[in-house]
Amino acid sequence: MENSQTKKIIISFAAIIAVAVLGSVFVRLGMDWFNGLIKPAQWVPNVVIPIVWTVIYIAFAVVSFVWLKSGDIPKSTVILMLINGALNVLWCLVFFTFKQLFLGDIVILLNLIAGFLLVADIFKYKKLFGYILSIYPIWLSIATTLNLALWILN
Repeated sequence: MENSQTKKIIISFAAIIAVAVLGSVFVRLGMDWFNGLIKPAQWVPNVVIPIVWTVIYIAFAVVSFVWLKSGDIPKSTVILMLINGALNVLWCLVFFTFKQLFLGDIVILLNLIAGFLLVADIFKYKKLFGYILSIYPIWLSIATTLNLALWILN
């Protein structure tokens, strides 16, 4: 593996870790508030949420590693990945730290759209990676539904 590939892989992993860590920090800041919210009967058990996000982050890390080992990730995909990472962190900040349910709904809806655009973009280049990462917009769809329910109930 050449030096530029190694550097890109390190940067990719650092970006994924940064999104995960920042999001986690913002979530922890608002957990007491979140735990006090009225939740719909169909709520996902709290233990499931970090497991799903861990699987998503690992999937992105593996796909990025394999893709970068075989060549560059297209610029459009990199931009969409960055947008999705920024929206993920922003949602955690707005929803959990600032405790803004409606604004959180707007951010997560934008994130959902960006998530589908990202996976559609990946499908253009690497179908297998698109299938692997399709868990991301699927999970965002569930999270968006739950987010909207929280806003309605609270």
